[in-house]
Amino acid sequence: MISKLFIGGPRELEQYRQEVLDGILDFEIDKGNWTYTYHDRIVNYPIDNTIKAPNQISLNQIDFVINELKRNPSSRRAVMLVRDPSIDAFDGDPACLQHIQYFIREDKLHCKVLFRSNDACKANFMNMFALILLQKRIADALGIEMGTYTHRANSFHCYEKDFGMLKKYVEAIEDPTAENVYEYIGDWDEIMEEYQPEITREVEKLRNQ
Repeated sequence: MISKLFIGGPRELEQYRQEVLDGILDFEIDKGNWTYTYHDRIVNYPIDNTIKAPNQISLNQIDFVINELKRNPSSRRAVMLVRDPSIDAFDGDPACLQHIQYFIREDKLHCKVLFRSNDACKANFMNMFALILLQKRIADALGIEMGTYTHRANSFHCYEKDFGMLKKYVEAIEDPTAENVYEYIGDWDEIMEEYQPEITREVEKLRNQ
């Protein structure tokens, strides 16, 4: 699950995992530095439904997905939205992740993700890694096994400044002697865990600035 072609290291991956799954940098929205985080859009999606939810201003979409799939394991309605047109239509840096849908088939949780745009060199791997672990969190809450993860990017691109990096990726993938995958459990997960105190300290510094 951890590619040797990943340009970062265990610390960067652990921080991104915490950003998406636990919202450790959501405070940057309140401080006006960011307009969104994926975590905030997922667990605090704004709603305005005075008829169905008159006293509710946001929706925890993880809870919604879990409850929906408990209600009907065959449901096709277990969908999370990340795009918020009221913000993204006017933002110079709108959310790339748009949509996540979950299905239970043959007692396994399957996940299908849509990005409007995805940086193939620098962002794609961390995006997939965190979203697979989000899928695992939901599967555990439902008490079922993991199924497939399907990642679709309508614009899967590499910026010109990263063409050299892309060339090295292709050469490494095509190298018949290369072993391009590390194990996650029992390898990187332990190393990533060691960085958690350091990440916590850095996040607190940012929060208090």
